[in-house]
Amino acid sequence: MLFNTKEILSVSLILFSVIDILGCLPIIIDIRKRTGLIASEKATIIAGVLMLAFLFFGKSILSVFGLDIESFALAGAVVMFLIGMEMVLGIHIFKPDADGDSSTSSSIVPLAFPLIAGAGTMTTLVSLSAEYEQNNILVAIVLNLIFVYVVLRTTAWFEKKLGKSGTNVLRKIFGIILLAIAIKLFKTHIPA
Repeated sequence: MLFNTKEILSVSLILFSVIDILGCLPIIIDIRKRTGLIASEKATIIAGVLMLAFLFFGKSILSVFGLDIESFALAGAVVMFLIGMEMVLGIHIFKPDADGDSSTSSSIVPLAFPLIAGAGTMTTLVSLSAEYEQNNILVAIVLNLIFVYVVLRTTAWFEKKLGKSGTNVLRKIFGIILLAIAIKLFKTHIPA
């Protein structure tokens, strides 16, 4: 099992841009405000498990349910669209479970899935597995998950530095960007 630094760097950068954890910062801050806490470890581990499952079994998992990559991407686009609407309009569609631990449930949906390990990330992993060595992809996933964990752990610091008005402006801007990404996913994956 040889590691190729160039492949690891390439895959890491691709995943970094698809996951876009820094771009998700306003969403993460908003979730933290609503629930009071982000379960950083849990969100990172669940996102990692989802990524690994899709790396090794992505096409098989979808075929068991009779789904294709396009349908999965569209489902992720709907969730991203709703999150974008929350951010732009200041409404709450994703509400914490009444009977569960809200910090835990919000760390799973929408944080671990679809923000960190969403349709874009999973589709990318399936595509990357055809082009790059699996061991290099694994290293790139671990590197990205470490960065994700650090960002999730330091959200309070980011929030303090941005301030309330800075956070609100970023939330609106990234909400519109998230809506645009969701619409792009719709356009890309809806059959003509």
